Amino acid sequence: MSNSSSLTQFLLLALADRRELQLLHFWLFLAISLAALLANGLILSAVAWDHHLHTPMGFFLLHLSLTDLGCICTTVPKAMHNSLWDTTTISYQGCAAQLFFFYFFLSAEFSLLTIMCYDRYVAICKPLHYGTLLGSRACAHMAAAAWATGFLNALLHTANTFSLPLCQGNALGQFFCEIPHILKLSCSHSGYLREIGLIGVSACLGFGCFIFIVFSYVQIFRAVLRIPSQQGRHKAFSTCLPHLVVVSIVISTGMFSHLKPPSISSPTLDLALSVLYSVVPPALNPLIYSLRNQDLKDALRKM
Repeated sequence: MSNSSSLTQFLLLALADRRELQLLHFWLFLAISLAALLANGLILSAVAWDHHLHTPMGFFLLHLSLTDLGCICTTVPKAMHNSLWDTTTISYQGCAAQLFFFYFFLSAEFSLLTIMCYDRYVAICKPLHYGTLLGSRACAHMAAAAWATGFLNALLHTANTFSLPLCQGNALGQFFCEIPHILKLSCSHSGYLREIGLIGVSACLGFGCFIFIVFSYVQIFRAVLRIPSQQGRHKAFSTCLPHLVVVSIVISTGMFSHLKPPSISSPTLDLALSVLYSVVPPALNPLIYSLRNQDLKDALRKM
């Protein structure tokens, strides 16, 4: 048996056993990460450069791109390194840092998506109050609250998880450091329950954000359907569709990965789902927004 005081490294789950498949995963992750870096970098540059995008939605889109870059840069480089050099190890400190930054960026992203939903609700349901409710000071405060929420959530989970005594080995059944897989190595019942309680609190807050998003979109769709002109309805829907698609991808992949029935669980499926919710959304988000946002497309053409 080992404990957390003597652990110096963890063993991550290998993406493949055969060397050819490991190199294939390396090139695949390299392509995804380069595409995400390029796309998010273009969005950051466009929002900063074009004054037409100096709006609340542009401001929040800039912060969303930062969280996407953070998520990609937290998990993918280590997976690429392990695939290229045929290893599965990660240091104890590296695992703690990876877990902290992953939950930091993921929590901040979900908070920002909730705020962006509020932006669409005010823009469509209360257009006369848009300038008052979403002024520059209010936007700055909401963005700061999203980042602070992500930081606090990540700090609490990381500190509690890595304070647990670990005596079930050091092999994690995941290609990056994630809380549920570290908890399986714990031999402290009280510490385990404490972390489960923290996860429950985070889940309740996330569910509250989900309910807010659903309620907001019900009000948005009711308001859009009352618009007399078809062109007006189309324009209103087109401004909401990218956000709705991004929220659906983030929520559906995350929920299915963690709440799927044990009867359909398998190492291959679990690995595919973990890639789906941790790597794919940050790479797809900029594409979804750039395809549907006319102002953003115009700014990218000018650049």
